[in-house]
Amino acid sequence: MGRGKINISRIENKTTRQVTFAKRRAGLLKKTHELAVLCDAQIGLIIFSANGKLYEFCSDPLSMENIIQKYQLATGTQIMEHNDIEQMHGEMRRIMSETRNLQLSLQRYIGEDLSSLSLGELNELEHVLEHSSHKIRTRKFEILQQQMENLERKEQLLGQDNEHMFHLLKEQQAAATTYEEQNEVVNVRKIEEVERMGGMSHILDQFPFGGEDQPSSVLQLTTLHQTTPNNFYPYRLLPTQPNLQDYTLN
Repeated sequence: MGRGKINISRIENKTTRQVTFAKRRAGLLKKTHELAVLCDAQIGLIIFSANGKLYEFCSDPLSMENIIQKYQLATGTQIMEHNDIEQMHGEMRRIMSETRNLQLSLQRYIGEDLSSLSLGELNELEHVLEHSSHKIRTRKFEILQQQMENLERKEQLLGQDNEHMFHLLKEQQAAATTYEEQNEVVNVRKIEEVERMGGMSHILDQFPFGGEDQPSSVLQLTTLHQTTPNNFYPYRLLPTQPNLQDYTLN
C-alpha cells in the first residue's frame, strides 16, 4: 500500500516540527554525501535551524571557503567585507541626526524656535498642528462619549436597583400593615369576647345559686328557669331552732 501525499506547509506543533527537522536534516545530509561520493560532485550545504543553529556539509577535499569562492567566480558576485567600527560610527551618526531633528521638531511644536523657519516651513508646521489638534479633539470626543455611555449604563443599573428596592420596601410595608390589621382584628375579638364574658358573669351574679347548681351560662339559666317556672327557690329553709309545739312533754 503506497504512502499518501503530504501537504507541504509549515508544521504548527513545535515538537513535531523539531522532530521532522532532525529526521529530514539527517536524510538530506546522507543524500548529499552519497551524491558527492557516487558522482564526484563538489557540494557545499549550509542549514540554519529555526533557533539559528548552523549545520553544514562540504564534499572532500574542499572546504566551505573554497566552495564559496568557486560560487563567486562562477556567478561574478563578491561578498563585501564590512568594517565593524566604521559601521558603528555610521549608525551612531544616523541616530544623532535623527535625535537632532526630533529635538528641533519638538521645539518648533512648542513655539520655542520659530525665527529660523521660512514661510513654507511655517505653513507646513501650521498644517501639522491643525491635523494634530483635530486628531486630539476627535480622540477626546471619543473618550467623552465612552464615559457618557458608561455613566448612562451605570444610571440605568442604579435605577433598576432602586426600583427593585422600592418594590421590596412596599411589599414589606404591605406585609407589616396586613400583620398589624390581623393583630388588631384578633385583639378586638378578644376584647369583645372578654366584654361578653364579663356581661354574662354580671347576669349570673343576680341569681344566688350555690355548689354544683351554679349555671355556667345564660343558656343553662334559661333551661333551669323553664323547668321551675313557679318556684325559683325550690329548697325550703330549715329553722335553726326546733318547733317546740310539735313535741309534747311527757
